[in-house]
Amino acid sequence: MRKIETDVIVVAAGLSGLAAAIAAAENGAKVVAFEKANTTGGAANMGMGPLGVGSRVQKKQMVTLTAGEAFRKHMYFTHYRVDARLVRDYYAKSGDTIDWLMDMGVEFTGVMRAFSAPENTRAYADGEFTWHVVKPEGGGPPGPRCASTMIKKMTERAAELGVEILLETPAHKIIVEGGKPVGVLAKTAAGEEIEARGKAVIVATGGYGENPEMIKEETGYEFGKTLFSFAIPGMTGDGLKMAWEAGAGRVPTTMELMYKIPDNMNHFVLDGAFRQPCLWVNRNGLRFMPEDQIANTTFTGNAITVQPGRVAYSIFDSALLRKYKRKGPDIISHVHPPDLYDHFDEQWERDLEAGYDPIAQADTIEELAEKAGIDVAGLVAQVEEYNEMCDNGFDDIFEKDRAYMQPIKKGPFYCCRQHVSAYGSLGGINVNYKLEVMDDEHKTIPGFYAVGVDACNIYGDSYPFILSGNTMGFCLNSGRIAGENAAEYISE
Repeated sequence: MRKIETDVIVVAAGLSGLAAAIAAAENGAKVVAFEKANTTGGAANMGMGPLGVGSRVQKKQMVTLTAGEAFRKHMYFTHYRVDARLVRDYYAKSGDTIDWLMDMGVEFTGVMRAFSAPENTRAYADGEFTWHVVKPEGGGPPGPRCASTMIKKMTERAAELGVEILLETPAHKIIVEGGKPVGVLAKTAAGEEIEARGKAVIVATGGYGENPEMIKEETGYEFGKTLFSFAIPGMTGDGLKMAWEAGAGRVPTTMELMYKIPDNMNHFVLDGAFRQPCLWVNRNGLRFMPEDQIANTTFTGNAITVQPGRVAYSIFDSALLRKYKRKGPDIISHVHPPDLYDHFDEQWERDLEAGYDPIAQADTIEELAEKAGIDVAGLVAQVEEYNEMCDNGFDDIFEKDRAYMQPIKKGPFYCCRQHVSAYGSLGGINVNYKLEVMDDEHKTIPGFYAVGVDACNIYGDSYPFILSGNTMGFCLNSGRIAGENAAEYISE
């Protein structure tokens, strides 16, 4: 068995683990990180950028949001059912963390909000300009995975500081002596056993988004049936289980809900094309929310999860499709390309021919309902009511923005089934505002820290999409906070 002696052991080198390792090393600690995958960054490699409040980027764009305002908006959103001190410290540090990344060479295209709420609800649910989107390597427009450029810079910074990152070497047990962690056991891809000893252990393993059994056990959702979440390889809950076994307090976990179509990355044009304020109904054919709100993916995911079968259907007709092709989408996404309707016909025909189950096309509403699995009488009645309201220019049911009251009259009709989804799991390990792990009695375990989504218990029942970039922001800042505190604990 190989033996390693160090100061700080970081379990996983995703975004939060990298941040923790760099912060600890910057403060004089010797750091070893164990990573299951063959590269660093984890789920962050799929993302676009983190939240920050008060950064140089925001000041340049004259964004006046303060950390105090973000804190209050977050706490009002969660009804104060989360740790206010941790939320406060996170936002207070977040702007400096963006500057910290820029000093490493990370470049941002700018700061934006992920969505804009309609005027009638803007005061209550508008997105803030907090999302710092990473400039892709080599330039070009940002999109999914552009944050991988940030991971490269962070990995290079960790190497400069002497952080040892052992790839394809997952830790599988935390060694506990005298009631506190003193190391970990790990195994290389070649099967070599490693025992690493240190003065502090930081768990940063990214939750259990790829573990269907744990998803069902913890949340009740069934992966591939009632939940079509992103399953990032390696996110199997190992860190949570190790931490709980080592004495960490256990707190309820949630899924970071949103919505999407199954296998959306291979049907990306359709995924974006149907995220529009057309007609949205449930399996019974009934509208269930004002469609002008669907840009807030958290709200929409929440709404779908309480519908029959946990599904919804987005429907438009040929007239509305022509409008989208001519003028572009009603709701512009920062994730999907603005020219997606130029590619709609090609993707649609290919997916129809391949028998992609979530989509349907028909010349009549009755036929569309039968093909899509919607109650026929219910959809016919709903379309009649909806078209009448469109003709009258006002939504008597949900007061949907008049600009989007566009009837569904002219065949062929197009339908896409929408499912509850999630970016991954959130929370599970009991921590305080220093990201120190606490037991079930809320007593701190010396030298034990948890960061990132393993410790993200600050959202209550819903991801605060109003402050976009939040999970990546929490991963970065919780990692920095824990790394700094671990280095200080060692020095004392």
